Amino acid sequence: MKHFCMFILLICSSCAYTMAQNEPTDKSDLIQKTYNASVLKWKIWGFSPEGWRFLLAYPDFKMRAEIREIPAKVPGSVQLALKNAGIIKDWNMGLNHRECEWVENRSWMYSTTLPDEWMSGDKIIRLVCNGLDDNGYILVNSKIAGHFQNTFIPYSFDISPFLKEHGNTLDIVFDTPPKYNGAPFTSKVKDWKPRFYYSWDWMPRNVQIGVWDDLIIEVTDKDDVAIEQLNVFASADRFKDEGELKVTGEMGHNAMKGKLSVALKDHSGKLVLNETESCTQIRDGKLWNILNVKRWYPNGEGEQPLYQLVCALYDELGNLRQEITRTIGFKNISWESNKGAPAGADPWLCVVNNKPVFLQGVNWTPIRPNFADLREEDYRKLLKTYKDLGINIFRVWGGAMIEKKWFYDLCDEMGIMIWQEFPLSSSGIDNYPPETPTEIQTMAVIARSYVQRLRHHTSLLMWCGGNELYEFGDKVIVTDKHPMIRCMKEIVMADDPGRRFVPCSPSGINIWGGLDNFGKGINWDTHGPWSLPFSKDDKTMAAVEKYWQQDDALMHSQVGVSGLNRLK
Repeated sequence: MKHFCMFILLICSSCAYTMAQNEPTDKSDLIQKTYNASVLKWKIWGFSPEGWRFLLAYPDFKMRAEIREIPAKVPGSVQLALKNAGIIKDWNMGLNHRECEWVENRSWMYSTTLPDEWMSGDKIIRLVCNGLDDNGYILVNSKIAGHFQNTFIPYSFDISPFLKEHGNTLDIVFDTPPKYNGAPFTSKVKDWKPRFYYSWDWMPRNVQIGVWDDLIIEVTDKDDVAIEQLNVFASADRFKDEGELKVTGEMGHNAMKGKLSVALKDHSGKLVLNETESCTQIRDGKLWNILNVKRWYPNGEGEQPLYQLVCALYDELGNLRQEITRTIGFKNISWESNKGAPAGADPWLCVVNNKPVFLQGVNWTPIRPNFADLREEDYRKLLKTYKDLGINIFRVWGGAMIEKKWFYDLCDEMGIMIWQEFPLSSSGIDNYPPETPTEIQTMAVIARSYVQRLRHHTSLLMWCGGNELYEFGDKVIVTDKHPMIRCMKEIVMADDPGRRFVPCSPSGINIWGGLDNFGKGINWDTHGPWSLPFSKDDKTMAAVEKYWQQDDALMHSQVGVSGLNRLK
């Protein structure tokens, strides 16, 4: 019996930091502090393209804006703020989207006032932006404090030099987005913003602008005793309930003098592990094995036990400086050859904890085109529906972006595995990835950021270079011989070595399976069909059944069929 995975095309570091300061007489003042800027009152202002630059010379420059003082949410899109204010119509209805396109032809400014009690003159104050869509500037007290130009990566800005004693203002300016973003030429992509905005086969043009993920104010002591990057790797024995945990950390010189307490607790709070190690040991990597844990299984195959990992950093005097938490699980993954697969074919039988699993899932695209406006309940409702349907995998499509933290947390909880693609996709006229040094370097930054943010999630199954990436002429699938794909693969191998990487979806020898090539041993991971596969002479379901009986693909990472629209 052959094993394959069918995907239906669908329209569509859990890291808590406590903060640190450095008054030896008050140990509580040493801990790193964070404040969520979403609780502040935000307003947006609309300017003619780049017009805010000229108007900065005026003390009342905001009052000279074209659109003024529109209440906004953070995270949230400019489009939703304008819709709520009655300035634009609902772009999801009829052809209203055409009347909303002017929004992308303005510069937009999000503005708020920072609470005095969050600020401290003898500390380092950083603005951490987990998602800005997509290019613009950070202004503190009307002074440029930073620049951003990539939707897919987080940014951190030291705003300390721009602060005054009281009444600090924060503005986030979004300049006009790219007009075409490479479409319809993948090889010409130079702007790193989700490409589905610019119209796709499941949505019209709707170019989101705004803050799409959390904004955090981070307050740290000037000695900066902190772990900059905590790396967590968890796995399980193939045959029994035993786990392995490895923790490494990237940190500065001052942090290296301290110690790290590592505690692992099950859902009831029972300690599985509780040890303290020197930070020099953590820098080099500390491994614990034969841990008494329960293994995590995909939806429908078993339970999904999760564990809380708490890492507490103490300085050389024994003061608590930082805490980092991760929710993790333990599983064993192996990939084996399908029964009857041709010699040399990629292995596509997924074995979880020594149990072969039939992968059945959907191609995940953003729930809404304005994904900045989504909340956790939006994800939970939809993922619960998929869980109840028996779905055990999502392919997070390369034409979009890394999802919000809620999505991955919920997949951990519900047993839905993740095929995560990097943000690269086909276009139409050419589907060949960029190969200029600048774009490869940018993709390296994106890929490393994706891996660092997601690798601790037990639901994460594998990495993929992107969607439908082909050599010129669309006859041959790209491989890791392409410099950008090779760069992604090397990052995964270095930073997440326990997980699989495939160059793209589809992968292998042949792009599309069909009656004309079944039985030739060339269909490994294929795409299509996207409609009921009737034959030329038979338009009945008998022809469809015959097609799937003859199909010899080892994997289908994308197939589809038209569905019904709502009546209203």
